[in-house]
Order: sequence, then structure tokens, then C-alpha cells
Amino acid sequence: MIEILNEIPFQLDPAVIIKSLRLRTFQPNIEKIVGELVRDIQPIAKPKAVYKVSYIDNKTTDSLEIDGVKFTSRVLRANLDRVERVFPYVVTGGIEIAGYKKAQDLMTNFCIDAIKVHIIGVAANYLLQHVTKKYALGQASSMNPGSLKDWPLTQQKQLFSLLGDTVAAIGVRLSDSGVIYPLKSISGIYFPTEVKFESCQLCQRERCMGRRAAYSPELAEKYK
Repeated sequence: MIEILNEIPFQLDPAVIIKSLRLRTFQPNIEKIVGELVRDIQPIAKPKAVYKVSYIDNKTTDSLEIDGVKFTSRVLRANLDRVERVFPYVVTGGIEIAGYKKAQDLMTNFCIDAIKVHIIGVAANYLLQHVTKKYALGQASSMNPGSLKDWPLTQQKQLFSLLGDTVAAIGVRLSDSGVIYPLKSISGIYFPTEVKFESCQLCQRERCMGRRAAYSPELAEKYK
């Protein structure tokens, strides 16, 4: 059964947004810029999520099926080795702020993007807490198509096929090339785990604003 969350609560804090910018030099107008953007965006943003409970079958060395849909990834297969139930999902910052633009200057647009990223992060965490509590998972991790070479973006299509009409549900669509619109949207699979897993642990890209964990050579070796 597909579940929709369309009333995800969030509160924008200008100080948190400014910190997330990671500015190397002081910007005298940054508090004013971010403050005005927060006042504009807070009342119009409506982050949403759709997910379902799914079951795993037909595991091979580097593939498995979720509700009869085949996924190929050695890392995904390893993470779900002892798992029978997973939670495919799509989370979005919402179509309401997708086209929001206030000015053409780079700093303002940079701040707008940071706010949108923050909103999608809050929404994803809200969904994680919701699923973890509702289904008594204890602890859960997530994997996202395209976050690792081992699980390419092209498998977004299989994931979206599990969730029905995502346009009608939360206003999110998938392009033929596997890009999600609105752009500030993410898809993935939550799964119960005893040890927290982040795809970042297998990625050697150093300059990444979205990095959530340090690269682990030992863990990377384990998944080979």
C-alpha cells in the first residue's frame, strides 16, 4: 500500500541556513538576504513524500527483486542480505518552490538553492523518523540510485515503478534520462540495519557539500 505524507512540518532558521553556506569570506549583507528569503519561502514551501512497504525476493550475487522488480547492485544486495522488508520512497521539496527566484545575483540564488536543499533534507529526515517509528525498525539506512557507480541513476525507473503515479501523489515526475523533477527531490530505499550505512562511505569525492560521512577504505574493500 502506498503512503503519502503531504503535511511535513519544517521551520527555516536563518542562522542554520547561513551556516550551511560554508562561506569562506564574510558577506556583509548575508543576514539580510537570507532573512528575506526565509520570510518569502517559509509560507509557500510544501515538502512531501511518498513511500510503500515492499518485500525482497530472488537474491543473486549482485541483484535482487523488490515486489517483483529487479535491481542490480552488489552494494544494495549486500546491504539487504538479511533483510526481507524495505521502504522505497520519493521525497520532494515541493513544486511550490521549484521555480522560486528573487533576483539574478549569484549570492541570492546561492542562498535560495541552500534553502531548498535544507528543506529536502528536513523532509527526508522526517520520513525516515516516520518509517522508523511506525514500523519499529530501531535503526534504518538509505541507498539512492546514482549515489554510487555500483547503483546507477538509470535504476530510478525501477524504483519509481514501485510507487505508482508519483505526479498525482506528490507532483514529482521522472524524465527518460532518470532525472527527477522538481530537481530538489530524491528517491531511495530505506532498510533496517544494525550498523548505520551511508553511500558517502564508499565515495572518494572529497569536495561534496552533501557529504554525510567520511570515505572508508575498509568498508569499500568489504563491498568489492
